[in-house]
Amino acid sequence: MSNGSSTFNCSLNCSQDYLDYYSNWFDYPLHLFPIPVLTGITVTCILLFIIGVWGNMMTILVVSKFKDMRTTTNLYLSSVAFSDILIFLCMPLDLYRLWQYRPWNFGGILCKLFQFVSESCTYSAILNITALSVERYFAICFPLKAKVVVTKGRVKLLILFLWVVAIVSAGPIFVLVGVEHENGTDPLVTNECKATEYAMRSGLLTVMVWLSSVFFFLPVFCLTVLYSLIGRKLWRRKRETVGPNTSVRDKSNKQTVKMLVRLWINKNIPQEDDKASDTHA
Repeated sequence: MSNGSSTFNCSLNCSQDYLDYYSNWFDYPLHLFPIPVLTGITVTCILLFIIGVWGNMMTILVVSKFKDMRTTTNLYLSSVAFSDILIFLCMPLDLYRLWQYRPWNFGGILCKLFQFVSESCTYSAILNITALSVERYFAICFPLKAKVVVTKGRVKLLILFLWVVAIVSAGPIFVLVGVEHENGTDPLVTNECKATEYAMRSGLLTVMVWLSSVFFFLPVFCLTVLYSLIGRKLWRRKRETVGPNTSVRDKSNKQTVKMLVRLWINKNIPQEDDKASDTHA
């Protein structure tokens, strides 16, 4: 009789545990958006992943293989392409968080690492685009001086320095994010990769939001000034007597400016949206 009653009690306790688990599962849903929305986002991200990784890989391979393509401008573009590849490689984890933001089952190290990589690569791309824009300004407005000042060796050192600045600036991410769960809940159900309570209480989250804003608005201000000066220079040159060679050069300069503007918008607008969503979360 004792064995039968203990078995019966065990069954009741186990059943209660399962009921509690599934009750928590319904209280804390896996995803934040409807399935059709998530499906559309996933398909779009998969296409962007394939095109982005392939395109950026081709950029790096072409620049590295052909000596004539190793210009200072293409060195900057290769650095941006490398950062984009790393960001795309982090995309599957971002998609996983969209489909199942809790529980996070990959541990605290991966939670910190993939967000650090994404943040540092974003900073690096912003800095490289800004540096490239400064170089284009000198090349268009002061072509003779640019040939002396802007060399491949100096550009490589500058790119390395910009990567160091980006990595150091993104370092606080290791303290900012982590795997935490709500008090009084089952960690197996409610673990999340998110900003830690310490980061919010200490003000570190606010500092990082301000730092990200500086990385966005300060380069935007610099690029606005530079593009205005470049546009004024091209406009004045257009009004002067020009030959066919100068016309081709001006057309190339205009195409470079348009490319930089598009690259800047594509790089920064989605990032600012992510920052806003993380802050509200």
